[in-house]
Order: sequence, then structure tokens, then C-alpha cells
Amino acid sequence: MEYPEHAGINQRAGTVTLMADENSVKELVRILAKSRIVLEGDITPEQLSGIDISLIADKLIESQESNLGIKFVNAGQINEIIESLKAAKTPMPIEISRSPSFNPEAKDIAPSYSIRDKPTERTEGTADDFTSYFNSRVDRMRAILMEHMGIMGSMAENIDAMKKYAEGREVTVLGIVTSRNQTAKGHVSALIEDSTGEIRVLFMNGSSQQSKLLFQKTSSIINDEVIAVKGKLWKGMVIASDLLMPDVPIINKKNISQDIAVAFLSDVHVGSKRFMEKNFLHMIDWLNGNVATRKDLAEKIKYIVIAGDVADGIGIYPGQEDDLAVFDIYAQYRQLFKLLEAIPDYVHVFVMPGNHDAVQRAEPQPPLTAQLLADQKWNNIHIVTNPSYLTLQGMEVLAYHGTSLDDTIASIPGLSYAYPEKAMIELLKRRHLSPVYGGKNVIVPSKNDNLIIDKVPDILHMGHIHKNGISNYHGVEIVNSGTWQARTDFQIRTGHIPTPCILPVYEMKSHHFTEMNFGSE
Repeated sequence: MEYPEHAGINQRAGTVTLMADENSVKELVRILAKSRIVLEGDITPEQLSGIDISLIADKLIESQESNLGIKFVNAGQINEIIESLKAAKTPMPIEISRSPSFNPEAKDIAPSYSIRDKPTERTEGTADDFTSYFNSRVDRMRAILMEHMGIMGSMAENIDAMKKYAEGREVTVLGIVTSRNQTAKGHVSALIEDSTGEIRVLFMNGSSQQSKLLFQKTSSIINDEVIAVKGKLWKGMVIASDLLMPDVPIINKKNISQDIAVAFLSDVHVGSKRFMEKNFLHMIDWLNGNVATRKDLAEKIKYIVIAGDVADGIGIYPGQEDDLAVFDIYAQYRQLFKLLEAIPDYVHVFVMPGNHDAVQRAEPQPPLTAQLLADQKWNNIHIVTNPSYLTLQGMEVLAYHGTSLDDTIASIPGLSYAYPEKAMIELLKRRHLSPVYGGKNVIVPSKNDNLIIDKVPDILHMGHIHKNGISNYHGVEIVNSGTWQARTDFQIRTGHIPTPCILPVYEMKSHHFTEMNFGSE
């Protein structure tokens, strides 16, 4: 959706709320008239400048709820509301300069990077679009399995062809999971399908060690993922003897000759009252050599990858206006990029959106728009899609905001928000960034499934959970970069404890992670 200039975006509802242009007063009058509220006196666009019109209207309507009949409000009442909204928080001035004694080695190393954005295809959302999307997922997962699992010769061409095999024959069949349930006898039954048909697979709850191990694996089967099953045909179904997932092969660490580092962060939430701006500025001070602690590490940082939710947004959840410090979506991004401009110019910064940012909610998400950037361009700040592949000095980084972690954690027993890295490993096993379709995460039903992990990365980076986590799986470095937002009321109610202001830094030459904690400042 294209938004007019000077518009405040209600991202969740997909509507547009006019800001302070020539139509702003008319828009305010129109909204108030629905609640039988009449404006007295002259109201100018200048009075409404910088504040979301819907927020002003909401406050006025709330203040007049106890009055019956037609209500009248004047410019003075409007100004009182505007001042209260603006007084919520004034962004801190950004006055950072590089220490004269700071001579970073990363400055003298030429940057070498490339960006492979994930395409954001347009779709009409027709039945054919959904069919093409899931066929694409099955076909590409088939190719991945055949490439590194050594089952090319034994896999059935498709489900329909396999049904013609003789009963008792050993088969390997691949399909997308449409349902999984437990039978009355305690076995697990899964229905899988491809473009030619469907077949039921039975995982027996047997007593042998092999049966027990296989049965344990079935607890993590989730809807919409693609699996391959080895087994025997019996009475129109497959009695499983093994369960195969696309997975990632074991990879070797790359040799990077330059002693440089990449820092990871996410979920900055600029515009929120809980954005920990002082701590964020302390981190930028450190990048500029003004903090003694681990100055040697700051000297190595050549790249920063920011995995979404860079702004808090507007209209993301009911009552968000009570949590906002900056009520103009454009002002949120202006403040963000003022902060990023204070990062040394030899450090290349990659910025992608998340579910709070003012782009389409469905994934893959396009980059932040030129309007949000105020048509600015930088030599060292790069605006990318969510997700994106970044090649940094030859090292492959797959960056994704991580909204699908909600569905993943809810679907697989044993996962929790306390350990986001474990959920990220499950996504690697499935070679898909968002395998569950129709859950909390919104996915574009395009002709091609662009959330498949087609290339195995050296580093997988996500955010969204507001919890730091680092691990390694099959040689892939896994990092969740936490948040720069203090604990929210929602997190308090749900018992989730975030880990704000911890910056993971990865040294490419030594393959070592360090977590810099800026939370105590």
C-alpha cells in the first residue's frame, strides 16, 4: 500500500490517518462529528503539526464522554491535549564524537559486502496463488532433500505414483504435513500431501529402541512443514521406519583473514516510552572509542546488522498510544536515523523491518520506504528486505526479524521464549524461516515460497523475542540479539523477562562471540 506524504500509518488496520497538512483540520472535524463534537473557533494545521490526528480525536472524545447531547471544544482544549502528547518524551540530543585516540583497524579495511534481498511478490490471494505457493515449497524441499540426504534414487516421484506400488514395498515419500494426531492405540498418524494426492503415515509406538527414537521425533512434527518418510506400504498407508527433515548439512567454518567483527542488534523500538535511549547512546559512544571497556573489540567492528522492529510504530496493538513517546511515525524514523548517523561512517549498517515497522505486515517484507527515510541516502546505511542474505567479507549472514518464532514455540513441545536459539535451530532443521502457515505470522501466498532457507548460512540472526541467545548447529552460528526496549506491561503479565541492551559481537577471524552489556549504564 502506498501512503500519502505526511500521513500517519495505522499499520495493523491498514488505514491512513492524515497528519498536519491542508486537510488535517477537516479530518479532525469529520472524526469528531461522528461523536457529536463540534469545534469552536479557528483551528489551524500548524496547531496540529507533528501529532497523529486520531490520537487528538481519541483524547477529545474521551474527555467529552460524560457530556450529553452536542459537545463543543475549543482551540485551548485542543492545545492542552497536544502539549500533553508532546510532553510524553523529548528525544535526547545526540552529541557524539570519535575519541581522538581511537584508531580502529576496521577503518583501514575495505568493505566487501553484497545483499540478496528476498523478493516480495505481489499476489491476488486466489486459490491458484495458494496452490502455487505450497507446490513451490514441496518442490524446492524435494530438491534440498535429494541434494544432501542421498535418497534421490529411492524417493517416489510423487504420492499418486507411489500408491500404485505393490503392498509391502519399501518406499520413501515426501509431502507437506496437513494434520497430525494420536490414535486410540497411542500411535501417531500424519497426513501428508503433494500436488498429486495425499497419504497417511503411521508412526508406531513400539517397544524397540529404534521405534522409541522414531516416535520421539514425531512430537516435533508441525503442520505445513515438508518431511520425507521411509517405510512400507500397507493397506493404503505408509508404516514409517524413519523420518527425514530437509535440515542443514554440517558446514566448515570459513577462513577470514581480516581481524574484523560484525555486531547484531534488533528490536530497538524507537518511539516507545520504554526505548532505552541512554543505553543505546552509550553503545554508540563505545563504537566511537569513547568507552574504555573492550575498546579493542570496538576497533574491529566493520558491520552492524539490525533485524527489525527499529521503530515502535503506530496502531500495532490496542492502547499503544499510552506506551508511545513519539506519536508521529515519520518522527520515529527520523530519530532512529539520527542515532544511526552517529555510528562511525566506516561501519556499514544493514537495516531491515519487523512486525512493528511501517511496511506491509505480510512476509517477506519490503524495505523501509523512501518516504520513511525522508528520501535520504547514506554511503554506509543499507535498507534491506526482511529476510535478507548478506555476504560480509565472504561470510554468509541470513538475517530475519523472527516473527515466526511465536508460532514455532507454540507448535513444538519443549520450546520456550527463554531460549530463542532453540526455536531457531528447529527452523534450520526445516530449512524454512516460517513453516507454519495461517498462524500469528502473516505470509504472502506468492507463486514462490521465498521464506525457504535455500542457501545454508554461516550465521543465522533473528530478533523479535527480546531475549538474547547464542548457539551453534551443524556449524551454523545462531544469534538472537535481544532488544533495546525495557520490559513491557505485556511481558510482565506473561512472565517473560527480556535481556535489553546486550550487543552480540562476532569476531570473524577467531569465530568468537562476545556479548557487550550496556544495560547497567
